[in-house]
Amino acid sequence: MWNQAYDPLGSMVLSTFVAAVPTIFLLAIIASGKMKIHTAAVVTAVLAALIAIAIFGMPAGLAVRAVALGALAGFFPIGWIIVNVIFLYRLQVEKGAFAIIQQSVGAVTKDRRLQLLLIAFAVGAFFEGSSGFGTPVAMTGSILMSLGFSPLAASGLSLIANTAPVAFGALGAPITGLQQATQLDYNALGAMVGRQLPPFSVIVPFWLIWAFAGFRGALEIWPAAVVCGLTFGVSQFAISNYISPSLAAIGAALICLFCLRAFLYVWHPKTIWTSAALRTADNSHSSMPVPPPLTLKPTSVEVWQAWLPLVLLCVILVTWGMPPVKAFLDSIFSPRFDVAGLHNVVQRMPPVAAMPTPEPAFFRFFFLSYSGTAILLTAILSGFVMGFSPARMLKIYIGTFSVTKYSTITISAMVALATLTRFAGVDATLGLAFAASGVLYPFFGTLLGWVGVATTGSDTASNLLFGNLQRITSEQLGLSPILMAAANSSGGVMGKMIDAQSIVVASTATGWVGHESSILRFVFFHSIVLAVLVGILVTLQAYVYPFTEMVVR
Repeated sequence: MWNQAYDPLGSMVLSTFVAAVPTIFLLAIIASGKMKIHTAAVVTAVLAALIAIAIFGMPAGLAVRAVALGALAGFFPIGWIIVNVIFLYRLQVEKGAFAIIQQSVGAVTKDRRLQLLLIAFAVGAFFEGSSGFGTPVAMTGSILMSLGFSPLAASGLSLIANTAPVAFGALGAPITGLQQATQLDYNALGAMVGRQLPPFSVIVPFWLIWAFAGFRGALEIWPAAVVCGLTFGVSQFAISNYISPSLAAIGAALICLFCLRAFLYVWHPKTIWTSAALRTADNSHSSMPVPPPLTLKPTSVEVWQAWLPLVLLCVILVTWGMPPVKAFLDSIFSPRFDVAGLHNVVQRMPPVAAMPTPEPAFFRFFFLSYSGTAILLTAILSGFVMGFSPARMLKIYIGTFSVTKYSTITISAMVALATLTRFAGVDATLGLAFAASGVLYPFFGTLLGWVGVATTGSDTASNLLFGNLQRITSEQLGLSPILMAAANSSGGVMGKMIDAQSIVVASTATGWVGHESSILRFVFFHSIVLAVLVGILVTLQAYVYPFTEMVVR
């Protein structure tokens, strides 16, 4: 057995600084644009391994095994989603389907700001609620590209929009992870998150349009933004508190989409915003295939055929995410592989764990129930409907791996980094530093969730990582463990837009691979400001009446 050490240098300040070096290095390199992101991710993983071995005392064999486990977990399921989303996109582009989608969305509204509310926010929230794990950014990014948005706008705005629904994504997977880590009541945790995020569900539509078109541009369409935000936020609160947290994102997304579309039947902005580029300097361009403009108006049958793959995708993803279906698929094929020499060899130690606790290390191959597998099935069925031969589909699929090769390398390296960080105890060192903030803990504990998602790329992973620490620390400080466990998830959603995995998914979906630094620079300000605002709300809920009445008892 190897016991984790959280203060290897005998000074929490120095130990925390060293623990933060890989994350700081990675973000700095990405922002500088001086190194290809897949190279930066691999170099950072190597740097983290050296720190784990030399500073934290992790045996080299354990570090190598943790990296290998993380690399495999990076491709399945996240890389698997990217490959199959891009495969579906390439099939539709070759048949001209996206050009028809572009025209049909334009028939609803030609205003780019309203298109963002419909696609990036409402449709993206639906994909987040049904599947999560990179699917919403991949799908909305590619759809926005097909509508003519610039790559920077399509990728950056998809990331900003994919915030409010994240805590309830994949049919409540982050709340399930939080419950597993804390052993607190699932419904209470979901209800508390549902009392923290709705204000931001109302804010984000305005924020999204402000980031795209500026304050005056956002003000011009405020009625639509109000309808979008309020219907989503109120539904999110009601469903999470009175029905089930697992349905909060997908249910709120459907209500929001229905209400917003109905509102656009009776309301139109005075001026139509036609520019598809950001209001700031935006010289981005794409290497992905761009659908040629239509010369003839498509028939209703052609419109239906163009939308059919996306409709089919929604139906299949929702079906795939249902617990009975997932359980059935996993019962057919879901082999588990324990990592010899790592499984239950590393022990988490107090105060991170209540007692020395072995850390399991295994890979469960849920191939049939992966969202990426559902997307692949959708692509194959859609390909036959669109008239592709099996040979042609196979050729396009093989070419898709070439398009996404650097992205999958990056994501595997990033998950390898996160996995190594967890097994080395580096994550706990960072968490303990936040836990030492005393009376300011509600604020910094929320930011701990932000750091967790920015590091791991997943709200579920962040909850599993820091959920128990949040409970232990809050109980020691006399705070509500329900409040602070939920804050980990609520604060974490704002870190989703800057984690390297999400940025790579966005750049791949928009064909802007190699420009991840531009995307990071664009979204970083929005991420940190929104995370700070969540931290302020949680602090008010911890100490200030009447906000304290919002805390689930």
